[in-house]
Amino acid sequence: MRYLSLTSLLLLIAVHAQAAVDLKANETPLNTPVDPRAIALIPADYRLAHAGQLTVAVSAQNSPPLSLVASDNRTRIGSDIDIARLLAQSLGLTLTIVPVSWEEWPLGLSSGRYDVALVNIAVTEPRKQKYDFSTYRTDSLAFSVKSNSDITQISTPQDVAGKRVIVGSGTNQEHILLDWNEQLRQQHLTPATPIYLTDDATTTLFLQSGRADINFGPQAAAAWKAALNGRTKVVGYSPYKAWVATTTLKGNGLVKALNQALNDAIESGHYQKILSRWGEAQEGVAHSQINPPGITYR
Repeated sequence: MRYLSLTSLLLLIAVHAQAAVDLKANETPLNTPVDPRAIALIPADYRLAHAGQLTVAVSAQNSPPLSLVASDNRTRIGSDIDIARLLAQSLGLTLTIVPVSWEEWPLGLSSGRYDVALVNIAVTEPRKQKYDFSTYRTDSLAFSVKSNSDITQISTPQDVAGKRVIVGSGTNQEHILLDWNEQLRQQHLTPATPIYLTDDATTTLFLQSGRADINFGPQAAAAWKAALNGRTKVVGYSPYKAWVATTTLKGNGLVKALNQALNDAIESGHYQKILSRWGEAQEGVAHSQINPPGITYR
């Protein structure tokens, strides 16, 4: 399924939304009432990572508006943290946040270190073999370049031929880039060079210093950065649709309680308040789904 092809229109919408975010005000938690229907769906034999707490893994990266550090330089805030709080409060539990790197979340779930991972994880068919998902956002990926770059649009594999592209290892954007590279090789064109980075500061340094040409990552973060300081611009979007979802260990049953909590919060409007205050209203879902079809790359 393709996103809207009007890249400029999407960018205007995203930038306007991000510019309207009041970061200081967003440090105040949004609270959600206890949800008896969701609590009733917690399996009787499910053991929480910590008794009385919902332990949730979030990105340790500074990746606004999804996850960032508040003005006290310690407290985690962001849309993923707000969603985690919504889930915990709905289930009558105390929220415990565990900041993790992208590479850590699978092991942490399998070892029982935390109950849920919210690390901007998109649903894929291979991941569905090991994890259960309940959707809470649509995922759009964006191509960003520094503001004075000669690159003005990216929409096809040919647009990245010979370019140095920053991606995260094991991410959907890496899969898309590698698939595009294979198409470029078949056309006897120079493939893009993937640059694997894991933190925002290094990504910014590589892009601004000319060590990389393009950054390929979540559009919410890309639009935020472009609106924040004007040093980057969004020049294109991935043509593939993905669902971002709460991620739990396959078969432990917790996904049903999370799904109920999300859908009840959508019905009450608490969910929409979270996305709106982080400029992500355009990525919201009308109904949370359990294990929907995973993203495909062609």
